[in-house]
Amino acid sequence: MSYNSTGTIITRLTVKYQVTCAAQCANQFTNCNTAVFDSLTIPQCSLYSESVTPANLTVSMNTIVYDFQQSKLPATPSLYRWNTTGITVAGASNGSGGTSANLLYEPYGTALGSFNSLYIADFNNNRIQKWMINESNGTTVAGLSNGTAGASSIALTLPVSVVLDSNDNMYFTDRDNHRVVYWANGASSGTTIAGILGVSGSTNNTFYGPCGIARDSSTGTLYIADTFNHRIMQYLMNASSGTVVAGGNGPGTGVTQVSQPYGFTFDSSSNSLLIANYPNNNIVRWVLGAISWTLVIGGPNGLSGSTSTLLNNPVGITLDPRGNIYVADSGNHRIQFFVAGQSNGTTVAGVTGSPGIRQSQLNYPYWVIIDDQLNLYVSDTYNNRVQFFSHS
Repeated sequence: MSYNSTGTIITRLTVKYQVTCAAQCANQFTNCNTAVFDSLTIPQCSLYSESVTPANLTVSMNTIVYDFQQSKLPATPSLYRWNTTGITVAGASNGSGGTSANLLYEPYGTALGSFNSLYIADFNNNRIQKWMINESNGTTVAGLSNGTAGASSIALTLPVSVVLDSNDNMYFTDRDNHRVVYWANGASSGTTIAGILGVSGSTNNTFYGPCGIARDSSTGTLYIADTFNHRIMQYLMNASSGTVVAGGNGPGTGVTQVSQPYGFTFDSSSNSLLIANYPNNNIVRWVLGAISWTLVIGGPNGLSGSTSTLLNNPVGITLDPRGNIYVADSGNHRIQFFVAGQSNGTTVAGVTGSPGIRQSQLNYPYWVIIDDQLNLYVSDTYNNRVQFFSHS
């Protein structure tokens, strides 16, 4: 297919999905204004610096044009479908928990590393496991491999969330040691970089049970869910103390409060945090520098439920390149997908209100992440496994 263009083509790429083509334009090339995806050609993705239109006004269903200047976007739901049968990629498929290398014990946060590696905060085993995709065993990369808890440069107590930098160095929350740890790739010990080992508190240099963590890769700034202090802290690179950027006004349902924030994500496009208010059963957006949040998903005043617009104890949350939201709706045993700007969700993994061990079921899923092909990795926490749901 040919195109009329008022601008210059930047590059052509071979990608699998339309949304990946759009994401390349939106996030990787600052001078890109239009992405054209055509599944009948190779390479399928063409990026332009200006608006383009098909030379022939009849556009095939295989061709989608993303015009970022005019905001002409395709209908989103057609791009987002997942296999509802999961594949166990870490832990035992039958739900068995344990300390051996092929088992997990209530996994929480996950992160994707290089060379098809998956990093898992193996919560009740007090360790971080590195699991190569398609392998049957994991390797302990932080903490003690036998699952023993501790408070030292080599031992952890209930780690919750892990993020990686471009070199697979780890930053993770060590919840019951009330700290954040930096652990270099391949190192045998870690360093406390936020909080005080074994000391809980509510000052700007202490935490009380930190859980979620996010990192701004462009600045090295860390955002840390100080869960039982009901706040999110910001730590600039190499800072010894932090700043409250969300909450800090005690637990509650008010617009200046957050309540037990476990998971959250940093949205660089809006310079904001999307926060899972666990007991309040909602997702709120807190723009950095603001004094209050706005409701994004869920009911008012802590209302819980299992409909498409309600949540029940949400824990983990992530975004894709188009700003769509994925929520680990733990109490409903499902992963909910919300198109950007919409509060009516779709269940894309698990069965609402039906915990179980089948590959189509989840049992209190606590975390969800996506890869660059929009495949889902779900911490099926009470089934002691991580499930993979392929994008179709």
